[in-house]
Amino acid sequence: MKLSQVKLVVSDMDGTLLNNQGKVSQDFFKLFEALKKENIHFVAASGRQYYSITDKLNGITNDITIIAENGAITKQQDKDLLLINLSKEEIKDLVLLLRPFEDIEIVLCGKKSAYIETKNESFIDFFKEFYAKYEQVDDLTSIDNDDFLKIAVHCKHGSEEQLYPQIKHLEADYKVKVSGEVWLDISHQNANKGFALSKLQNSLGITAEETMVFGDYNNDLEMMECAYFSYAMENAHPNVKKAARFNTKSNDDAGVEYILSSLLEEKRLTK
Repeated sequence: MKLSQVKLVVSDMDGTLLNNQGKVSQDFFKLFEALKKENIHFVAASGRQYYSITDKLNGITNDITIIAENGAITKQQDKDLLLINLSKEEIKDLVLLLRPFEDIEIVLCGKKSAYIETKNESFIDFFKEFYAKYEQVDDLTSIDNDDFLKIAVHCKHGSEEQLYPQIKHLEADYKVKVSGEVWLDISHQNANKGFALSKLQNSLGITAEETMVFGDYNNDLEMMECAYFSYAMENAHPNVKKAARFNTKSNDDAGVEYILSSLLEEKRLTK
């Protein structure tokens, strides 16, 4: 396989395209313009809220596809390409199950907004990095005027070690995904980045051999299977390094930009 055949580039955000200060480099935006000239389509695929992703990628969002909330929603501009939601009854059951757990915070992720019932100001300050639109409510189970995409659970003592073992049994009915060191997401079984990416590839007529993906955490595993050019960041979870075909530098060392520069150089040389 040759880099020059790539037509679709897909990148996770946190720990991948974003550095550890939560910023996108100016080099990326320059590379994006070069990708666009080569007719290479860019996709941001993240566990983040859609509005948070558009904030981070302000200026290019009209030219890209966004897979948000770990694949529960895919959008191009203002058009929904895919929406996979949970019922109000499922949300109620999950919230009631989670509430008794200690040292967690529950975020109900809707299409219109995120919802929290906590009054913990330190958590809210942290949470606002990932959710640009949110509402504080008295009861998460009372909301009924939105499409519910997932429940995100913040576990300050570690989502993989502390929380996941206690709710692993939910995998019989839901997608339970450790999406970061302190985050765990519960969503519909089909709500994952790989499912969303495969649907997009089909609609664009682009194959896995023409696709490049970048990721760092367990919520990126499914999309690694959708691309021949699958890259794990140097800072990636061991599971991702095992699943990816290739690796690159860390997010703080511009690992995505490093590979994109090589891709563009290969395109130039094959002209």
